[in-house]
Amino acid sequence: MDKKPMYEGKAKKMYTTENPDEMLVYFKDDATAFNGGKKGTILNKGILNNKISTFFFQLLGQHGIPHHFIRTVSDREMLVKALKILQVEVVVRNIAAGSLAKRIGWEEGTKLPTTVVEMYYKNDELGDPLINASHIKAMGLASEEQVKRMEEYAVKINSILTDYLKDKKIELIDFKLEFGLYHGEVILGDEISPDTCRFWDSETKQKLDKDRFRRDLGDVEGAYQEILYRLTGEKFS
Repeated sequence: MDKKPMYEGKAKKMYTTENPDEMLVYFKDDATAFNGGKKGTILNKGILNNKISTFFFQLLGQHGIPHHFIRTVSDREMLVKALKILQVEVVVRNIAAGSLAKRIGWEEGTKLPTTVVEMYYKNDELGDPLINASHIKAMGLASEEQVKRMEEYAVKINSILTDYLKDKKIELIDFKLEFGLYHGEVILGDEISPDTCRFWDSETKQKLDKDRFRRDLGDVEGAYQEILYRLTGEKFS
């Protein structure tokens, strides 16, 4: 495949291809937290996140969620639709954890009476600040219809994943989504992995996500491998 470097982020590299409607995503082992304040490496994270994201995109596609995933190219690469990314991150929260627990003063692990959907301005220099629909409109980040569509997809994705993960004994605490425009249509992009989701074991409440890296809990690689195993039955080595 003829590819040319386009952009390198904290967790992925993006390449253009000979097809202007397609891009190649390369998943790195690099890990960051606290807006880049903490940096490290999680062994084989790129391979694991590629496999896990592939699984979730295919699952969501079966339930009618449009997404950018086309196919897996290699252990660390996937071919995706080239999107114009909307600079709005959508976070869905089912249980108080992380920044939300601190912000509202609730004990981490407290179940929220209703699902909370938040919007953040995708801007590393500003630390991805929390914003609302009025900010988005004033800043011209997305149209009202696009915001509505992102919220609708986010709620539906939460329902699909929550129901699916129950049988895997995984509790979906919260997760981040990114969307983009493909020929004018809002579709899901980025990745869905332990980097972008909080997964807890539903019985032991053991953290099975990047919080193990953020909080120096150890066995980060094992947590990512456990998610892959519960989803697919594949024992990674």
